[in-house]
Amino acid sequence: SRWLVLSFSGMNNQYVRREIFCGNTCHELKRFWEREIGKQTYYRESEEYRLGRSALRKLREEWRQRLEAKLRLRNNPDEAEKRANMGRELLASLAQEESKH
Repeated sequence: SRWLVLSFSGMNNQYVRREIFCGNTCHELKRFWEREIGKQTYYRESEEYRLGRSALRKLREEWRQRLEAKLRLRNNPDEAEKRANMGRELLASLAQEESKH
């Protein structure tokens, strides 16, 4: 018997019409779909890996962390004052170390 199969085609988001010839058993059909699933898994994992290495993704994460820190400081003025005092103390201690040398 003959089967008509629509399958997802790679990275271009299109469906491809394929005809599969299947004997009395559908072992061939099962094997076909296992290969298709394997290909799609490979494409998806490759894309996830590529995106994981993306500099743009890393920059977005860095900016997200910066914005979250700013929002925390804005919403908690006491924390902002503590950080400012720590910064002043650090600068003062560095200035003292520098004047010793």
